[in-house]
Formats: sequence, C-alpha cells, structure tokens
Amino acid sequence: MSPITSPPGALAELARTAGQWLLGWWRTVHLAALLTVLALSPSSYAADNRRAMARHLYLGTTQSLLWFTVLSTLISLVVIRIVLVTALSYGLSQYALEMVVRVLVLELIPLAAALFAALRCTIPLSAEVAALRAGGGWDELAAQGNDPLRREVLPRVVAGTFCALMLAAVSCVVTLVVAYLSVYGFTAAGFASYTHTVGHVFGPAVSLIFLLKILFLGLTVALMPIASVLDAVPRRRPNTSAELQGLVRMFLVIVIIEAASLVGNYY
Repeated sequence: MSPITSPPGALAELARTAGQWLLGWWRTVHLAALLTVLALSPSSYAADNRRAMARHLYLGTTQSLLWFTVLSTLISLVVIRIVLVTALSYGLSQYALEMVVRVLVLELIPLAAALFAALRCTIPLSAEVAALRAGGGWDELAAQGNDPLRREVLPRVVAGTFCALMLAAVSCVVTLVVAYLSVYGFTAAGFASYTHTVGHVFGPAVSLIFLLKILFLGLTVALMPIASVLDAVPRRRPNTSAELQGLVRMFLVIVIIEAASLVGNYY
C-alpha cells in the first residue's frame, strides 16, 4: 500500500486540501475587506481613478443592459402568460399576479441578472486583470508607486457590482410593467388593485431581504472572479484551474445567498 493510499496518507491529503480550501476563502475575504477600505477612502477617487471607474461603469453596464432587458422581457412575457392561463384553468386567477411577482421579481430576475453580469462584465474584467499580471503591468504599477488594487481592481469590482444592480433594477421595473399590461391591458382601472397586490408582496421584511439579496449577488459576481485571478500564480497562459475554482466558489456563494433569501421570505 502506497503512503498516499494508506489511511494516514489519505487523512493528511484531506487535511491539506481542506487547509488550502479554507486559505483560499480567507484570501477572498481579506481582498473584500481591502477593497471595502479602498472604496471608502477619498484618495481612491482622484482624477485618474475617477476616469477609470467611470469608463468601466459605462462600458460594463451599457454592453449588457439593453440585451438583458430585452431577453428578460421576452422570458417574462412567456412566464406571465403561462402562469395566467394555468391559474385561470384551475380557478385561481386571484393569485396569479402575486405568483408572478414572487417568482419573477423576487427570485428569477435577480439571479439571472447576476449571472448575466458575470458572463458579460465581471469575468471579462477579471481576464483583463489576469492579462495585466501575466504581462508584467501589475509589477510595473507597483514599481511606479501606484497601488494596483486601487488603480485596476477597485474600478472593475465597482463596475461589476453596479452592472448587476442596474440589470436587476431595470428588469424588475420592466417586468412589473409587463405584468400589469398582461393582466389589465392599457388602462388605469386596475392600478389601485395592482399596487395593493405588489405592496402586499413587498412588505418591509421582504423588501429588505430583496435589496440585500441583489446587493450580495452583485458583490459576489464582481469579487469572486477577480479574487480567483489574484489568488493564482501569474503565468503567460491562463491558469484554468484557478479560474474554474473561482467560478465554483462564485456559484457556491450564489446558492447560499438564494437559500438564505428563500428561508427569510418563506419560513
């Protein structure tokens, strides 16, 4: 029996893997704390940093907002129609609108917005940071007395978070408008009943959970890809295992946020 396959060797390997896993999470938390301090520091908003942050905010959001809004509107139309027809066939039409708001606005759209922001904004931004490190630009900035975290990472994390928040906010508003038009049509007669239903769903506790959920999802998809890139050893070729590990961590945190949201809303 080889040392690795023996029980002591297997336990040592398991302990080493668990230690590396915990150390990776600790570095991610430490990076999040550093970026929070930098975001709250007035010196992070000097002229050069402001221009870089504004550029990333504009490019990251405008490239995703229109496409995601159109896509979410089309999907919302299909889902709303299915829910309305199904509820009407079972004689539950009075609950159809509330179900639409709960399923689409509370659950599906924030999750879809976070994933879309990750694919279109934060993962490409993290690839830019990886290319900067591999090409020596990271060390060059440090040698010039500039903080790479402040100059390169902070604007991208802020832009990714803002992109996820904007996608979720705009798509939720559009979905609420589409839901009203699907149920009542182009008339103001159902506005009072509609606002009463939406207000019944968005109570104080649900509204707080909803806002925290969108915020944490945005922070997760913005931070995790870049954290995995910064945690990896710089190479000329992309470190596929580190990027994959970062994606796994991102999806794990998203699942935890979704589970906590469901528990807070329905238990």
